[in-house]
Amino acid sequence: MEKLRNFINGEYIAPKTGEYIDNFEPATGKVYSLIPNSGKDDVNLAVKAAEGAFPIWSKMSNDDRCKILTRLAEGIEKRIELFTKAESRDNGKPLSLAANVDIPRAVSNFKFFATAILHYASESHNMEGVGVNYTLRKPLGIVGCISPWNLPLYLFSWKIAPALAAGNCVIAKPSEVTPYTAYLLGEVIKESGMPPGVLNILHGEGQTVGDAIVKHPKVKAISFTGGTQTGKYIAQTAAPMFKKLSLELGGKNPNIIFADCDWKEMMSTTLRSSFANQGQICLCGSRIFIERSIYDKFKKEFVERVEKTVVSYPEDPKAKLGAVVSKAHMEKILSYVELAKEEGGVILTGGRREILEEPYRDGYYVRPTVIENLPFNCRTNQEEIFGPVVTLTPFDTEEEVLQMANSTEYGLSATLWTSNLKRAHRMANELEAGIIWINAWLVRDLRTPFGGVKASGVGREGGWEALRFFTEPKNVFIKY
Repeated sequence: MEKLRNFINGEYIAPKTGEYIDNFEPATGKVYSLIPNSGKDDVNLAVKAAEGAFPIWSKMSNDDRCKILTRLAEGIEKRIELFTKAESRDNGKPLSLAANVDIPRAVSNFKFFATAILHYASESHNMEGVGVNYTLRKPLGIVGCISPWNLPLYLFSWKIAPALAAGNCVIAKPSEVTPYTAYLLGEVIKESGMPPGVLNILHGEGQTVGDAIVKHPKVKAISFTGGTQTGKYIAQTAAPMFKKLSLELGGKNPNIIFADCDWKEMMSTTLRSSFANQGQICLCGSRIFIERSIYDKFKKEFVERVEKTVVSYPEDPKAKLGAVVSKAHMEKILSYVELAKEEGGVILTGGRREILEEPYRDGYYVRPTVIENLPFNCRTNQEEIFGPVVTLTPFDTEEEVLQMANSTEYGLSATLWTSNLKRAHRMANELEAGIIWINAWLVRDLRTPFGGVKASGVGREGGWEALRFFTEPKNVFIKY
């Protein structure tokens, strides 16, 4: 049984705690490696390493940091097959998804921020006849980056790349549910020429090592992606310590379909936005609102196409959906299906576990599920399920669908399908979400701000927003 190790000060080392937790393969339900369950002593060791590296890294030229981060991206590309297979096995997602989305996007994240720092410029403000102000942006020091399990290396790199590009040293914790690609990154870091201690990767549970990172007085900022309740705890803990916070939390995203949509493109995209990555993307459109005049037509075709969706083991080239990430998460998803029934919902398709043949019989597979006949304000339509479950709701007017779409505590993203340009602008202005896609879904420009409103988070990631978060502005005034 392979034992993963932490990566601290440029070396793989065992956890100071001596404790390990099981790492399950979602496709089979079997343990296939052991993960360090690190604690305070491991965090202290990583912070000490980062303190020693910070003067070197922060004073290094942007050009030199760019070269190292570019080599890091190239190192992942060189091992693309290794990382792809590891991500698929660790997360349960189809191999094709890891090959075409997760790992290429991780490479893009490093390349993007490697070059972005070369073009990052500060501001100046001229006071006529008086003097001039200019702004310096300095790295914060040591920062903590805590990433989730749904897009492991994709979101891990999305956090650490801008932090490193800006000159910070990083204590990073991948999810204990999907640690493997972050573990593999250590060898790439060594090859890149990054000084030891600049990037330290610690494994373990949130309540142990994650909590120790958040509470450490020398960690100046926390960038976290995960559940809203955990985000609340981090905010409560870190705010009195005056740490900077970037919290990308839950979503319960509406997908609004008007009768004048491009039917073919809407249908194919809605299938993807409902069930991509087994519905385990914070941006999935789990509440589908359809204009009443096309409701029956939509329901018939959508359900027929969902029923043809192949749920299978990750290596199956026919698989559109793989396994969900864990047994506990599978049970949570299925419990919401039962709740929907109690709330009066009608299961149009799915709503059950999919049992495959050996060796995948014990894997965590769930049929894509479509539910109708639920009130917009019931728990099923208000709480984040984060799985292959969507609800269908008809609407008559813009005002009605806006009320339903904006009714949840979340506000991460929304998708709108219409050919009416004026309506598109009206709706985009009124929808309570940080990201609006019109006639599209998950089109990502790494330069744009990413994040949500309400309980979907605090702050923005991406582009200049990320580099601003990981730096501290300093105003300098010079008198004429």
